Amino acid sequence: MILRSLPPSPFGRKVKIAASLLGLSDRIQIVPADTNDASDILRRQNPLGKIPTLILDNGETLFDSRVIVEYLDHLAGGGRIIPRDTEARFAALRLQALCDGIMDASILRVYEVRYRPEAIHHQPWLDYQSEKVTRAFASLEAAPPALDPMPNVGQITLACALGYQDLRFKGVWRESYPKLVAWLDRFAAQVPAFAATKVEP
Repeated sequence: MILRSLPPSPFGRKVKIAASLLGLSDRIQIVPADTNDASDILRRQNPLGKIPTLILDNGETLFDSRVIVEYLDHLAGGGRIIPRDTEARFAALRLQALCDGIMDASILRVYEVRYRPEAIHHQPWLDYQSEKVTRAFASLEAAPPALDPMPNVGQITLACALGYQDLRFKGVWRESYPKLVAWLDRFAAQVPAFAATKVEP
């Protein structure tokens, strides 16, 4: 299989950590993708031109990260990072959705600054996205999730969301959310792939 992604992508990092936990890393070749390059084959592999995109052995493609990690869990026998038990399953999927939303909002903040000249940055838009992240972090700090012996897809996504804050926003979140800092420290100690996929700011 081929994973089209880039090291800074938190969604690509989620897939790589999931693959490592599931023992599938050696079955996946990582090939960089330039989402801004119209000539990159990525736009034929994924009509949205987004990463991560997984190309299967038969040439078919899967996207986005939620679909890819579910496929990897299936390949590994199922029920490994996406629990089979109904209550645990939807708790993990809800946490994944929350943390995917944190990453989406954070990326939109990055893109506003990266792609629009400073003179036309739209501060209300930046604030709107920041408030999503703040509310989500406050909710997680009030009730930090468990950390399973085999981290589930929600826990993996939370780690990637926090890691992205370190990468793009200088880790300022750490001052306000000590329980999440402690949670991430435990995750990093338990999951070597977290350090292995880290990108320095």
